[in-house]
Amino acid sequence: MATTVRRAVLTLPAAPLGPENPLPGLRTLDGVHATADRAKQGLPRDMARQMGYEPLRTLLPVRTLDGYGRERTETDLDAVVIENDRLRATVLPGLGGRIHSLHHKPTGRELVYRNPVLQPADFALNGAWFSGGIEWNIGATGHTTLTCAPLHAAVVPAPDGGEMVRLWEWERLRDLPFQIDLWLPADSDFLYVGVRVRNPHERPVPTYWWSNTAVEETGRTRVLAPADEAWYFGYEKSLGRVPVPDFDGADRTYPTRSDFPADYFYEVPEESRKWIAALDGAGRGLVQTSTDRLRGRKLFLWGNGRGGRRWQEWLTEPGTPGYAEIQAGLARTQLEHIPLEAETGFSWLEAYGPLSADAETVHGDDWAAARTAAERALEEALPRAAVDAAYTAWLAHADHEPGEILARGSGWGALEVLRGGFKLPGTPFPEATLTEQQQPWLELLRGGSLPTPRKVVPPGPSLVAPHWRDMLETAPADPLTEYHLGIAQWHAGDLAQAVRSWERGLQLAPSRWPLLRCLALADCEAGHRERAADLYAEAFADLCEERRDGEQWTAATAALGREAIEALLAAGRPAQARTVWAGLRPAVRATGRFRLMEAQLLVAEGDREAARAVFDEGFEVADLREGSTAVGDVWATVTDEPVPGVYDFRRREDGS
Repeated sequence: MATTVRRAVLTLPAAPLGPENPLPGLRTLDGVHATADRAKQGLPRDMARQMGYEPLRTLLPVRTLDGYGRERTETDLDAVVIENDRLRATVLPGLGGRIHSLHHKPTGRELVYRNPVLQPADFALNGAWFSGGIEWNIGATGHTTLTCAPLHAAVVPAPDGGEMVRLWEWERLRDLPFQIDLWLPADSDFLYVGVRVRNPHERPVPTYWWSNTAVEETGRTRVLAPADEAWYFGYEKSLGRVPVPDFDGADRTYPTRSDFPADYFYEVPEESRKWIAALDGAGRGLVQTSTDRLRGRKLFLWGNGRGGRRWQEWLTEPGTPGYAEIQAGLARTQLEHIPLEAETGFSWLEAYGPLSADAETVHGDDWAAARTAAERALEEALPRAAVDAAYTAWLAHADHEPGEILARGSGWGALEVLRGGFKLPGTPFPEATLTEQQQPWLELLRGGSLPTPRKVVPPGPSLVAPHWRDMLETAPADPLTEYHLGIAQWHAGDLAQAVRSWERGLQLAPSRWPLLRCLALADCEAGHRERAADLYAEAFADLCEERRDGEQWTAATAALGREAIEALLAAGRPAQARTVWAGLRPAVRATGRFRLMEAQLLVAEGDREAARAVFDEGFEVADLREGSTAVGDVWATVTDEPVPGVYDFRRREDGS
């Protein structure tokens, strides 16, 4: 059959994403991938330099997604299917362009781990993320903020004369437009993926990309790559060079032979072909290869420890098989960011398809023979020269303007194109995609001032790039402008000036709680615990007087209430924390996150018996952060008993 592109509907049990958190992300969610300064000693110079290259201080201008739960219902998801007589790829343009399924027709095998549910969890840079398939990570170290966001999608002419699917968006953490072109040549066993990231600005920009493929794991799954060493990251703030495959008494190329979650970034020689494969006991599985620009290769494994298995169940459901991740990126490790020079771009080609190699050799004790067997099988199935030729052919089509529109992304790219006058052939961002969120900023761009809100609502999203900050500084200094200006100054690292802007805005603000919250967080970051607690209590009281009915107000109350209770408990003020608790709506107090906070509050009030009852009744913290031990930590303040399995999310038995 000829290659076809068609719309489809995928039905999955899914938990709704819920509303955005209205509070600006003035800090990152955690430091799960942070490394200590001493860990950089002894690393290659380029690696150490790139590890310290402009790490994120905030999530701005992106908003946090934490309004989801764990109740799933059958949900229809818009999908795009690319199919020939060998492969069928199912793409979810409304969820970051994720490839949900890659089905190999001749063998009837699913080449990627296909999650049977859509369950958001707190793994992305801005919160909601889900596991499975192939995801495209751009922005900064971690899972992209676009994981659960819509991308633009359209049909474009493919290099072989057929059709391909183009996905594109404007990545907002680094202010970069990008595109992903997916196509299946006729009779091909491999899905081709052409990627381009462009920097239209007049300054270098830190760049990050990792393509992340989930693969089903069994006790016989082995991950192979052309490397004899790897950089090991065990989520202990250090990075070390280790041998492959045997390290610390076990062959770590088998994901189930580890106790704890870990990353292995393979040291692939510069001249070697770039590839990684996950093969089962019969020597069959998935291989990913690329042109040389995509240098890095990685294995992430959950391990067989109690915590790792619990996290896997949390992301899918009990009874489903486990999975590992094989990844490919621009740098050697995910802890690095690479400079993308002004008005230039990075581009490369990836290919995904089935691989079959001699099982006895692949699983033999001779590592060199095992990976050589896999590489020879890859060369026979898809020669390196063929990938390079496909990349050259694709580049001639990368600027083709999209034809039939399959899906719409956000309007932020359209706003940036209007501001900068950028010319981006192949990835249009038309004004028709602008929405209500962009309108205030469009008025600032065209008229020099932000509009006065027509009704009482929580403030909309802030923009923080230098050009928007400059516009805010010259706009009329009303309270809303001072609020957004302070956020932009905070993002730029001018913390004192941000506080001054918020204080100026507070003098005339009809709505005080957004500014009070910013000032409270600033005091928290500066270590002024008592003053922060005062400001949080005042902010929450002001919000309760102002709030209306509706999703936005509920989200604002939950987000501010959570921060206020945490600050008041940290300051040793359980009575005031209880007042905030009482101001939350019953539906909010009933969620798992606030049930856990109730147990904390009861402990602070000296009622451990009541706190234990909260645990005995049972709850689930839907937005439990990756690697968090919060549930177990509160349990330990209630009782000396071991943490029950249902509450045990520790990566390691030592509590981390």
